[in-house]
This record gives sequence, C-alpha cells and structure tokens, in this order.
Amino acid sequence: MRIATCRLPEVRGDVARALALMSDYACEAERCGADLVCFPECFLQGYDLRSDHISSMAVELGSAIVEEVLKSLSSVQPAVVFGLIEQAEGVAYNSALAIQGEKAIAHYRKTHLLSEETRIFGRGNGSPIFDVQGANVGINICSDLSVAESIRYAAALGITVLVCPCNNMLPHALAEEWKFRHHDIRSRHAKAHGVWIVSSDVTGERDGRISYGPTSVIDPMGTVVAQVPLQEVGMVVAEIH
Repeated sequence: MRIATCRLPEVRGDVARALALMSDYACEAERCGADLVCFPECFLQGYDLRSDHISSMAVELGSAIVEEVLKSLSSVQPAVVFGLIEQAEGVAYNSALAIQGEKAIAHYRKTHLLSEETRIFGRGNGSPIFDVQGANVGINICSDLSVAESIRYAAALGITVLVCPCNNMLPHALAEEWKFRHHDIRSRHAKAHGVWIVSSDVTGERDGRISYGPTSVIDPMGTVVAQVPLQEVGMVVAEIH
C-alpha cells in the first residue's frame, strides 16, 4: 500500500480554494500510485476557533457542500482523508472524513480536544476503521496523537496505519518549543504500539503565528521514513509494508 500526505498553505473561509487544492493533490497522489492521501485538520473550511467562523462555516455531513466535495473527488482512485468543521444537532465537531468513489467510508470526531477547543467543539468517541488494499486504517486528529490511550485504543482494534489530519499554526514561541517534539512523541507512540503514523499539516505565517507541524510518515519502529521539509508546501508518498 502506498500513502501520500500533504502539507498545504493555510486556507480559512474559502471552501472553493481548499477543495481545488485537495483535488490537485489527490490527482497528483494518484499519478504517484498512492492508495490513500491525507489532508490537514479542518482544512475544508479552515481551522479558526472564532465563534463567527464556526457558526458560518460548519456543515452537516449531508449538506450540499459535502456532496460537492464527494462529487469533485469521486474520479480519483485513492481514498481521501480530510478535516472539516461538522455541525450535527446544534453541536460543532472537529471532524475528519475518509471518502472514496463519491461516498464516505469513515467518519471521526476529535476526541482529545485542546482546552480552547472545548468551548467550541463537542467531544467525539470511538475509532473508525476502514480498509485500504487489505490494511486496516484508523483516524486521529492532531492533539489526539499526544495521548497514548488514543493510539493504544486504535491499535487494539487492529489498525495498521493511523492517519492524522493536523493544524499546528501556533504563536512563534510555542511553535519553536514544539518544532521537534511532535516527531519525538509520535515516533514513541508508533514504536510502542506497532503502527504506522501518517500526519498532514499546514504551513505559513499569520498574526504572529507560524506552523512547523510535521507532515510525515513514521514506521512501526518509530523511524521517520518520509517528510515534507519544514515550512514547505508539498507532498510525500511512502510504501506501507
């Protein structure tokens, strides 16, 4: 199985641009022979915790916007995992969808929310599994990866690969502190639980913030086998054994 993962420029409040980027990179992943491609956290509408952004941009899974995403990506062969802001019964969720062939094949809501996210998002539960070329694939989102129980739970369900949409647009000092800690933590968890960890993030700077969040593939020995260079837009493809 081959997995592609992307680091993309941060897009906020522009679904058309986000979808165009996903379409372009999904097509490129297909040309590279990928079976699965991963995009960042909340990428469809942009990661923004302001209440006006959430209220105006959150979508239900059966909405016209989600149907447009399914239709736009229906012709690509790889399964696609991307983050979005979901609305369900009056509650907003930091969610991720895995889609293929114009249908959703897995749906996950972030479980281990950051403190500032708890004011905005409902907490998810469970850990979906979907099949890609005979491999069991699970989903986490960003800070889920810092919690050993999250990876342990998914591994106990029999996953081989954990794909993780992320967004680490942080204040400069905090970004510097976490510049290499992300890989240290993820490598330790991958080795401890015998799973591949695949992360996708954004890059860029705005309002005193910067994103160094790694976009990488880590094998079950904890080795980073592929990574988009920090602060660069791009994609890597790795073979999952």
